[in-house]
Amino acid sequence: MPTISLIDFIAGIDASPLARWRTAAPWELTSQSESIVRRLFENLRPTEFRIADEIAIHASATVEDGAIVKGPLILGPDCFVAAGAYLRGGNWIGERCIIGPGAELKSSFVFHRTKLAHFNFVGDSILGSDVNLEAGSIVCNYRNERADKEIRVRIDRTLHRTGCDKFGALVGDHCRIGANAVVAPGALLPAGTIIRRTALHDDESQAS
Repeated sequence: MPTISLIDFIAGIDASPLARWRTAAPWELTSQSESIVRRLFENLRPTEFRIADEIAIHASATVEDGAIVKGPLILGPDCFVAAGAYLRGGNWIGERCIIGPGAELKSSFVFHRTKLAHFNFVGDSILGSDVNLEAGSIVCNYRNERADKEIRVRIDRTLHRTGCDKFGALVGDHCRIGANAVVAPGALLPAGTIIRRTALHDDESQAS
């Protein structure tokens, strides 16, 4: 399979705690998200984070009453998690991110200033910096519609197998995903991609 360079999608990865995984395929990161987040705990400063039960929340972050957060989780500086948000295990969230009401995040890595507005689902994905998901947009992580569940990704017009059954998307910096849009499993969205409101983006269904 051709190599996917994470730095081509996320410019700041080398300056992030995830730099050591910069050469890994994105689905390799998401499939090991819980163990990777646990390793990232080793470099946290206890004076800056409130840490308990594998949940690390920066002192400057806000988690409203009514949000559900589960470990392992690292929530970075100046983040905001609204009431009704659901952060499942295996998430790393960078600085100044917003997880809005009704948004659900699972096994994902979210870089700085990215927003899940409200009523979003993002599963097994990597979101670059300054990504905005409008209300109701989702990033799917599972091929429920077919017997063969293995996720495939399209690189250079050719579909390649990933060897895993769950992977959402690699979303580059500054992408915009419109309200009620659906990103199908296995998407690789270059930086600056715009998905229109109510659109379906499915790399597998594109003509070869």
